[in-house]
Amino acid sequence: MNAHRTQDRAVTPGPAGQSGGELGAAGGEDELREQPDDGAPRKGEHDRDFVTALARGLAVIQAFTNQGRQLTISQISYRTGITRAAVRRYLHTLTALGFVRCQDGTRFSLGPKVVSLGNAYLSGAPLGGQAQAVLDELSDAVGEACSMAVLDGCEIVYLARATSSRIMSPSLNVGSRLPAYATSIGQVLLAHLAETELEGYLARVNFLPFTPNTIVTAAALRATLEDVRRDGYAIANQQMEVGLSSIAVPIHDRAGNVVSGINVLANSARTSVAQMRSKFLEPLQQAARKLGDKACERG
Repeated sequence: MNAHRTQDRAVTPGPAGQSGGELGAAGGEDELREQPDDGAPRKGEHDRDFVTALARGLAVIQAFTNQGRQLTISQISYRTGITRAAVRRYLHTLTALGFVRCQDGTRFSLGPKVVSLGNAYLSGAPLGGQAQAVLDELSDAVGEACSMAVLDGCEIVYLARATSSRIMSPSLNVGSRLPAYATSIGQVLLAHLAETELEGYLARVNFLPFTPNTIVTAAALRATLEDVRRDGYAIANQQMEVGLSSIAVPIHDRAGNVVSGINVLANSARTSVAQMRSKFLEPLQQAARKLGDKACERG
């Protein structure tokens, strides 16, 4: 799927995405000097309590994606901007702790212990595992794939998925990430950000033209978000991949805050934008209310 081929570019941390030198590790000052100097301030650079070594270790974990399940030290170094010497030490530590496996002495992959990190988040999230039953019910009702996701930085992260047999749904799994501006859930969530938060997002986001329909300017995105706020839903018509469209609505908690979004994904050759609105919007809104009630119960 195009979305997954571009996911590495949109999600993988680049050289400027990680912070300063390695605290408390031999050779840290050398590693800091070896990092590319793009003139941008590094996260945590002026925060004495910021543990750079921890941030870099997490960056090594995040280097692994659906399109990079087995990586070499050099590949991880390229993806993160961390020197090979430092990557080697992080991998040694992560392997000893069970978060990473070494395949043949040169290639590494994530170990099953990493799942515990995601499970800890899901079990403590407002909806936790309660969303799956609602999504399954929604998918059965509309005969299409459905998803729930939250906003994380410039991307959305999928927390639950339900797939019907009527569509060749892209192989997005729980934990998969996509750029917010090109997805219906992302647009719903962006539309409900405070103005200062939206300004911060627009200052950070890197627009990529995944299809001819993809929004690629801040002005166009702002106009779309105004429509989303007015209508209460978003439709992304083949913005992430040609042939696939989606419609999404927000999920509100007891206080009225938008905590996540859910969507229905359909084949655009079979279902027009007008049909998506007429067929899917009401079931989506009903599912969103159910999930909002469950979030309130859990809270």
